[in-house]
Amino acid sequence: MQLAERLTRISVPQTIRMAKLSRELKAQGIDIVDLSIGEPDFDTPEHIREAAKKAIDEGYTHYTPVAGYLDLKQAVAHKLQRDNGLEYTAEQIVVSTGAKQSIANAVLSIVNPGDEVIIPTPYWVTYSELVKLCQGVVKFVPCGIENNYKITPQQLEAAITPNTKLFMFSSPCNPTGSVYSHDELAGLAEVFEKHPQIFIISDEIYEYINYVAPHTSIATFGTLKNRTVIINGLSKGFAMTGWRLGYLAAPTEIAKAADMVQSQFTSATCSITQRCAITALRGPLDTAQEMVKAFGERRAFIFDALKNIPGLHVNLPDGAFYMFPNVSGFFGKQYEGERIENADDLCMFLLHKANVSVVSGAAFEQPQCIRISYATSLDRIKEGMKRMKEWLAKLQ
Repeated sequence: MQLAERLTRISVPQTIRMAKLSRELKAQGIDIVDLSIGEPDFDTPEHIREAAKKAIDEGYTHYTPVAGYLDLKQAVAHKLQRDNGLEYTAEQIVVSTGAKQSIANAVLSIVNPGDEVIIPTPYWVTYSELVKLCQGVVKFVPCGIENNYKITPQQLEAAITPNTKLFMFSSPCNPTGSVYSHDELAGLAEVFEKHPQIFIISDEIYEYINYVAPHTSIATFGTLKNRTVIINGLSKGFAMTGWRLGYLAAPTEIAKAADMVQSQFTSATCSITQRCAITALRGPLDTAQEMVKAFGERRAFIFDALKNIPGLHVNLPDGAFYMFPNVSGFFGKQYEGERIENADDLCMFLLHKANVSVVSGAAFEQPQCIRISYATSLDRIKEGMKRMKEWLAKLQ
């Protein structure tokens, strides 16, 4: 059977692979501490759930416009003005089945074969795969722990060529939790102002999970709003991963293109989800703030725990719910003949020996690191850190 050649350009995300392995081991009765998944362990707030029930009772069970209900798009525009100081019209908003589809819509609307796309690493695994599907050229820019995994203006300038079409990044970042400050974004904006041909996809899905300062969008600088696509959604800040709603805000031409692309793939997202999204976006952020407080407590614990494991090099992230320690200090070590050559090996060692699931940094183009999610209870995090410390000490 000969399938499409484009399938050879992409692969299954390692984040999904590790989650699958964890589920299989759990099904065998093994107690796995799963620190691999990027999903808040909180339930969707009650007032949002009630809005969904109300929508069902009111008969919102039919097809909707492809880009979403008008009053939902107006609610997105309201949120962007309230939280980010950015003015968008409803026609500049496209609501999709999750932020991943929003990103896909944007990439498919912008990237032609041969176009270069700059992606600072570590990065979210889907970015590069979407570029490859469009036959674009991925240009990774490695960003180390010494700069909290963030690209500098000098690195950005050096990476730009006449073929550069797009820059993709997230802040707060998956997998590192890094947050670009206002001044750091201003430095990048100065570079982009010199290169008006470059579009920007700014993934801001973790916007509300920020421990240090108000969120700043790169679209607020200079003329960048005219070529920036903001990606956001409900999954992280409102604990609505299973509801599947993301959105993009973009220049009108890109929004119309994204609308057209989506019309040929999924059409609109779930009507019930759209109705309760209005409640989420226009309502108070109390529940999001409560989640961030809990995540902050977990972050403090796991950071201290990782600092006290010899061989790990860890920084304190400013957002999201991930730690991204450098684990290269364990490369070349072994336990009972099992040798650790890279982060993939270490993840398998931790999974099968310590029964702790984490994700290799190779998935994010940083093979000397691992990603640890603390989007689970503090008790499970404590157990996971205990097991990790015990089994990593066995590597000699």
